Amino acid sequence: MDLIETHAHLDYPDFEEDLEGVLARAAEAGVTRIISIGTGIESSRRAVALAERFPNVYAVVGVHPTNVEEEGLDFLPALRELARHPRVAGIGETGIDHHHLPEGVEGTDLTAWKSRQAEAFRIQLDLAVELGLNVVIHQRDAWEPTLEVLRPYTGNVRGVYHCFGGTPEQAAEIASLGHLVSFTGIITFKNADQVRAAAAAVLADGYMVETDCPYLAPVPHRGKRAEPAHTRLVAEKVAEVRGMTLEEVAAATTATAEKFFRFVH
Repeated sequence: MDLIETHAHLDYPDFEEDLEGVLARAAEAGVTRIISIGTGIESSRRAVALAERFPNVYAVVGVHPTNVEEEGLDFLPALRELARHPRVAGIGETGIDHHHLPEGVEGTDLTAWKSRQAEAFRIQLDLAVELGLNVVIHQRDAWEPTLEVLRPYTGNVRGVYHCFGGTPEQAAEIASLGHLVSFTGIITFKNADQVRAAAAAVLADGYMVETDCPYLAPVPHRGKRAEPAHTRLVAEKVAEVRGMTLEEVAAATTATAEKFFRFVH
């Protein structure tokens, strides 16, 4: 079996002490390739270094929306240089997040804050078009603002809405614009009926699987550190809700990931 973990944060301190063991457990679970996602310039550099070190790890480089204030809007030259690395498979994670609002910021200051997130998203979408890469999208409590930025790029760049937690209708809307969704361990949570419904309804070539590790460990590991091996548990639940075998889900999501991410083959 061949599964691709399409969204891991292997550069985080959570994996410093036992990274090689984490990778070994992933391989034992049938997770043959892992995409490590950057959340800022330094995080992206670490992701690239991991991809250079381990042949089954690839990097995606970008500035997470919650890190825009820290990074500023002058990150493009550094990000472009990173994105040209032969082990970089895409741009991200980028997008819009209106859930983690800055404390004490309101009125025109809040409007400006949201505008900077949107501008950072556009900068990264433009870079993706320039380099012929696809984009890993983070969206939280910002459905329409994210689509507002993304719609003008329809046909020029594809995105995957990672850690998808929306409705089947929202998944269909994303698909109508040419984009994908990706499911995490949330699909195993007791109260995640909406996510399971979306996973059951999404097109056969319209989804991928991930963990977003170290976050969102699936049942029975909920509350502990997630790791790439848990991609198999996500895929097992997807298979259950779609009435498929694990091997069928693995084959479908691997083919989709190989097509979506540069160099992941």
